[in-house]
Amino acid sequence: MPDQPTVLAVIGDVLEAYDALAELGEEVEDEWSYIADLRTAWAARLGAIAEERGSEPVRADVDGAIRSAVEEIGRIEDPHRAIDWLSTFPQVVCLALGERP
Repeated sequence: MPDQPTVLAVIGDVLEAYDALAELGEEVEDEWSYIADLRTAWAARLGAIAEERGSEPVRADVDGAIRSAVEEIGRIEDPHRAIDWLSTFPQVVCLALGERP
């Protein structure tokens, strides 16, 4: 049986995907400060979870749900849709990990 990923590893992948999403959203110049604020706030929240629970294993179903969300945001090509997901995606991750958004 392969090792279960840890919260730290999963959040690392999430933050990488989140950064790519934010970069896409930054194509909408009028939204730059909003995107920067979201990026800062959610990186801090997800970072706090990783710091507190980083070594915990993530159940396969939770990992699968988060990886599905990562794949979904990887398909986003529209910068406006990316902006919509900048607040939604981290909340999905928090809920999957059993955390408050």
